[in-house]
Amino acid sequence: MRGLDVTLLEQGNLTHGTTGRMHGLLHSGGRYAVADQASATACIKESRVIREIAGHCVEMTGGLFVKRPEDPAAYFQRKLRACESCDIPVEVISGSEARTREPHLASDIEKAIAVPDGAVDPFRLVVANAASARDHGARIETHSTVTDLLVEGDEVVGVEVDHAANAGGHGTDGGTETIQTDYVVNATGAWAGQIGALAGVDIEVRPSKGAMVVTNARQVDTVINRCRPKGDADIIVPHETTAILGTTDEEVDDPDAYAETKQEVDALIDELAKLVPMLADARTLRSFWGVRPLYEPPDVGSDDPSEITREFFLLDHAERDGIGGLASIVGGKFTTHRLMSEVVSDHVCDHFGIEADCQTATTPLPGSEDFAVLRAYMDEFGLRSPIGRRSVERLGSRADEVLKTDRPNPTVCDCEAVTRAEIQDAIGQSGADLNAVRIRTRASMGNCQGGLCAHRLAGELHGEYEEAVVRDAWDELVEERWTGQKHALWGEQLSQAMLNYALQAATQNRDSDPAEGQAVAFDAFDSGPGATGGHGEGGNDGD
Repeated sequence: MRGLDVTLLEQGNLTHGTTGRMHGLLHSGGRYAVADQASATACIKESRVIREIAGHCVEMTGGLFVKRPEDPAAYFQRKLRACESCDIPVEVISGSEARTREPHLASDIEKAIAVPDGAVDPFRLVVANAASARDHGARIETHSTVTDLLVEGDEVVGVEVDHAANAGGHGTDGGTETIQTDYVVNATGAWAGQIGALAGVDIEVRPSKGAMVVTNARQVDTVINRCRPKGDADIIVPHETTAILGTTDEEVDDPDAYAETKQEVDALIDELAKLVPMLADARTLRSFWGVRPLYEPPDVGSDDPSEITREFFLLDHAERDGIGGLASIVGGKFTTHRLMSEVVSDHVCDHFGIEADCQTATTPLPGSEDFAVLRAYMDEFGLRSPIGRRSVERLGSRADEVLKTDRPNPTVCDCEAVTRAEIQDAIGQSGADLNAVRIRTRASMGNCQGGLCAHRLAGELHGEYEEAVVRDAWDELVEERWTGQKHALWGEQLSQAMLNYALQAATQNRDSDPAEGQAVAFDAFDSGPGATGGHGEGGNDGD
């Protein structure tokens, strides 16, 4: 938007790293108001901006910091005063009022602080950012791994990148490329240290993993935070048709290799059931882990990752390390992503003497340009139906462009009410990458986890892509959906997983495809459905 020629290199899909593995909270700043006021203040300001420029990606649910009897009363007051000092709007309500707003809260919740938290769809928001960048001339390359930074003397002058084969039409399809650059921005989160090392600079990122659990329904419609000093298992975020339970905070050495345990899943459910008791018996769809890209100046040295600031830092490696043509942006939160981008963009423009102002705080992203169009379209014709409304909520102001089609438009994904028009629109953006289609539409992200729609999604590729490409895309989608369910195999979800196994591995022969010799890893069933365990001992009760 300021006249620079920009290329994005992303090692996986859009949202491949930390961004696609967050709990979906659009921060009011309340979670950090006591211990990290700079981050809290940035969050409340940026959350207001995101609501304006990306309204179709945000649901303003509101949030409650709830106090149980064992939680310290003094901390409740500290939280209240800290939010006020950060200009975060707050309201103290009684336990009975909190239960009026959220009837499934525990009966012994004493009181709560209401804050303007929200829920955000990170997939939709990242895709909207990428679409905006592409509309302004950016080159977007996914499934492209940077293997080296090219340094001449004391200057970074380019990158080497490996493009994955069978990209399906989204970006370069296979091969190695050398890209000559005037400047490289290392915005790789938990991988920033690895990229910096390619140029011989040391970036002390401290990756911290967090576990999250997805339930099959919204047990609450408000973000529920536990009002106590920060610890594990203290938040429930209503997200689309689900709720996300979070989280943990444990430092790890490698953002690509860390333990994912059933014990973490059990602990989240057990602890958060103290706030919403019905979670103890809720159906768990899947679990997932993300790695926070925490950073603090080397002279601080916090022992506990939960104490590390959530502020972000711009590292100018010419000034810091004597290596020109390279800057890193590290730390931060999803809620402050736009501000991080503005700061690093200002830095690059200053480097080149470009005086154009940043416009991202006031320019709507694609899909949020005109919400009057959205509201009017919601009431048109068949959009009184739940399926039509879900489609329009996802597409925002693009709804008219996508949904007005002369072709038949059946529902392809029943759980998330995704129609063929949306699927074909997503394929047009991302090619034959069904996981890229998934993050654009939510297809396969509902109760059946792709069991009843993965083959339909693959069928939507028929005619435009070769059979081998379609089979690979189908396998990759099924594999990704299965991976998240390995720690959720009890009760009704075990029954669903067994049904999916019967449909995909048996009926559709996805575990031993004679045409391609592919094999999706349904390992958990090889020793019987009880081999993986479930929530609590003897939890496999879904025959």
